[in-house]
Amino acid sequence: MKSEWVGGHIRDAELNDARGQNVYLLDFLIILSKRRRFILVFTLVVTLLTAIVTLLLPNQYTAETTILPPAQNSSMSSALMGQLGGSSALASVAGASLGIKNPSDMYVSLFQSRTIEDAMVQRFGLMAKYKAKKDSEARAAFERHAKVVLGAKDGIIHVTVKDRDPKQAADLANGYVDEFRKLTARLAITEASQRRLFFEKQLLESKENLTNAEEALKNTEQSTGVLQIDSQARSLIESAATLRAQVVAKEVQLQGMRSYATEDNPEVVTAEQQLAALKAQLAKLAGSDQGSSSDFMVPKGKVPEAGMEYLRRLRDVKYYETISELVGKQYEVAKLDEARQGAITQIVDVAVPPDNRSFPKRTISVVVALFFSFFVACVWCIFMGRMRIRNEDPEVRRRLDTLRATLRR
Repeated sequence: MKSEWVGGHIRDAELNDARGQNVYLLDFLIILSKRRRFILVFTLVVTLLTAIVTLLLPNQYTAETTILPPAQNSSMSSALMGQLGGSSALASVAGASLGIKNPSDMYVSLFQSRTIEDAMVQRFGLMAKYKAKKDSEARAAFERHAKVVLGAKDGIIHVTVKDRDPKQAADLANGYVDEFRKLTARLAITEASQRRLFFEKQLLESKENLTNAEEALKNTEQSTGVLQIDSQARSLIESAATLRAQVVAKEVQLQGMRSYATEDNPEVVTAEQQLAALKAQLAKLAGSDQGSSSDFMVPKGKVPEAGMEYLRRLRDVKYYETISELVGKQYEVAKLDEARQGAITQIVDVAVPPDNRSFPKRTISVVVALFFSFFVACVWCIFMGRMRIRNEDPEVRRRLDTLRATLRR
């Protein structure tokens, strides 16, 4: 019996709550029905004003062009470098140490650079168009009308420009890409371009060293009178110079690898083993356990004492000749890669004058204003109705009078 009474008590409470909710709902409906004229007028006025404002706003058109960032690809160079054996060391370090980690984000930043924006301001006369007094104001106005976004899924850069004239919007979007291409043409931002610049500097340095070595050899010939040596000594010198150049190239490769890989990396371990083998061969050829390439000399018993200085100079010439040959091959490969890449940016879609306006969205604006104004009017009427009911309560009225008296003190 007790459990039934308790259960019945609970059911009665639930019924009372439901009845209370129904009463509140009926109160709201009564308030809204009394103020239905206000709600209707307010909704119509706000909707009509919104429609008028959207009609008065100038039309804006958005033109879009999409570009494909250049891929960091060196497949041709890798194939050619594989045929050069030890000479591919310098190429490997150039690609690894100078490669770009996230090129697409860099291209988006280049679009927003001051150089490109200033070029757009000058090319299209944006100071007069946006009624700006300073270059910074014109750039800020252009940034509000232009947008560059990198697609998260496709990796394609989307360039959009807004303008009141659809043709002008398309011209601005295409001109934006043109200025970007002009800037990137002056910058070595691709892997092939960076490798080309790297090997170009190395080639100039090696040629200068070779010229100095040849000049020193010439002076030695004039001072000692030695014009040639036997074939065995010459063969030893040429072999040592080649090994010495390969050792230097491999050391440069290892230095570059350590900038982005640990000592446990398989490529680093393999390069270290190759370097150790080259040094061992050089040490064996030099007849020294230390294997110092700079101290390499042909044994004195095989060459007259008067020709020792000549051998040193000839060794330097052969060394720098080998270095120049290795770097020259890598430089030509980098040039081929750069030429193969062609244009830095590839345009997927050229901007065309849009046939539909992007702003204002009149239909959407009117519909949103209709529902929003109706909601605001209903909330206002319910709020004012509840406040009026509370004001009619003597206790609430007494408290309000006390609050007003307190505020007047």
